[in-house]
Amino acid sequence: MKIDKEFSHGGDLEAFKKEYNLKSAIDLSSNINFLKPNIDVDFNSLDISSYPNYDKFYKSIAKHFGVKKSQIELYNGGSSAIFRLFEVLKPKHCTIYSPAYLEYKRVAKSLHVRVELLNRFKNLYKELKRGTFAVFVNPSTPDGRYYDLHRLFEIWERADATVLIDESFLEFCDKKSCIEELKRYEKLYILKSMTKFYSSAGVRVGVVISNGKNIKKLKIKEPLWKLSSFDTAYLGEALKDKEFMRKTRKKIVKNRKFLEKILKRTGKFEKIYKSEANFLLAKLKNSTAKEFQKEIAKNGIMVRDCSNFDFLDERFVRIAVKSKRDMKGLR
Repeated sequence: MKIDKEFSHGGDLEAFKKEYNLKSAIDLSSNINFLKPNIDVDFNSLDISSYPNYDKFYKSIAKHFGVKKSQIELYNGGSSAIFRLFEVLKPKHCTIYSPAYLEYKRVAKSLHVRVELLNRFKNLYKELKRGTFAVFVNPSTPDGRYYDLHRLFEIWERADATVLIDESFLEFCDKKSCIEELKRYEKLYILKSMTKFYSSAGVRVGVVISNGKNIKKLKIKEPLWKLSSFDTAYLGEALKDKEFMRKTRKKIVKNRKFLEKILKRTGKFEKIYKSEANFLLAKLKNSTAKEFQKEIAKNGIMVRDCSNFDFLDERFVRIAVKSKRDMKGLR
């Protein structure tokens, strides 16, 4: 499916290589973990002649996030979860704390939901329209900032808002999840995209966490089978690699500092945003993102042009934290 340029994102390495006539290239535009968990599965031995049973997988996911099995619903990726939430909740009005993952605006528009984009850089604590569906990504994208949401929850409560917190990048840092808020905030939903941290964009698993009552309503709209045996086998095995999480967090912090030093030394950037995630947002001084992309394409490197993010302009780029070898080409 071709995505409108307004909602396009990073990661199309083949198109990049074709545009610049490259045989190989390094993708620093995609925010997928460059480290991979240890997977010990013989996929040839999977019984794919039978319909999949998800009971064991649901239990593994629930245990991983420290919640009950009745508090989660699984989807064919985070994007599918977003679409289904909008479809089931049927909001008339949506407030998206922006810039944010563009899929939220795309889905809202496709379902004819009235969208208000709130600039979190300048007007974070604005009072909201009563009954709105508030969407907040934490850590944020494309800048990777982690927010303490205590004051925002007070605002959401006054507005009687239904709230979705997207924590797709939370596992890259040791910050606190909003899961504890489920005990007191009835209209809270938390999204976990498993593909980012577990380096598995081709394995489509997204998780929504909420209270049991909300999850029951979501399940009514779900098909019996939506995840393949390959999806559940891969991710189920990945969750067993407990050392992987510790190793990733340590490596991301180290390599993020390395990337920041490289960017500062180039002298090309006016500002580099503080990040807790596996990417950095940077504002160029004297060139546009497209000009910068063209320049580093000579080294076979692709970065994310952030000009289609709300409240950003043509001078912003997002650069993913990868191996030191891959990032050295930015010098």
